[in-house]
Amino acid sequence: MKIDFRPFIHVEGLTAKEFRQQKISILSHTAVIFTSKNSMDHFFRMCEATRITVPEDMKYFCVSEAIAYYLQKYITYRKRKVFIGRQKIEDLLPVLKKNKDSKFLLPCSDILKDSIPEFLAKSGFDFTKAVMYKTVCSDLSDLENVFYDILVFYSPSGIKSLYQNYPNYKQNDTRIAAFGPTTSKAVADAGLKLNIKAPSPENPSMTMALEQYIKQVNKR
Repeated sequence: MKIDFRPFIHVEGLTAKEFRQQKISILSHTAVIFTSKNSMDHFFRMCEATRITVPEDMKYFCVSEAIAYYLQKYITYRKRKVFIGRQKIEDLLPVLKKNKDSKFLLPCSDILKDSIPEFLAKSGFDFTKAVMYKTVCSDLSDLENVFYDILVFYSPSGIKSLYQNYPNYKQNDTRIAAFGPTTSKAVADAGLKLNIKAPSPENPSMTMALEQYIKQVNKR
């Protein structure tokens, strides 16, 4: 098997001017919620771009241990208040409730899942959604004459990028694999045939789904 890892999308940070258009004051917040390493990178980048010094008493809420560990790139752990979830925003609910008087800043991309701000709003927290970076389509023009047996997508943005680069794309004999329900829906909405779907009870990972599909096809 030959596998090419090629990002169909990439992240670009907003400029300080673009961020200021949202009329958000970072220093009017007492806590920051990080849902990804990207959100953290662009939060501190934006603070630097707007010449803001983050106060030492700022609280940090990270949805996972990996994200919290990454925070050490920017702050000295022992001097700051850091709260860690297990993997999802809902895991932070107990510690968020203990800090309910805080005003939370949620650095995010332009395609943040609605479920996160909806959860915070439903739980009654005072928060501000701050878009600091955006997901854009990558240039795939060099793949025009390259044909794959399987294309694997992990987000709806990948499907969008495919058609932005190749508006007349035809699936033909190419198999399409999709991870997650929103990606699967994007495949269907584009009129493509979904051949491989993950996660599922039988195949919780894309790797397993691909392995099972290839085994079944080779039996024919």
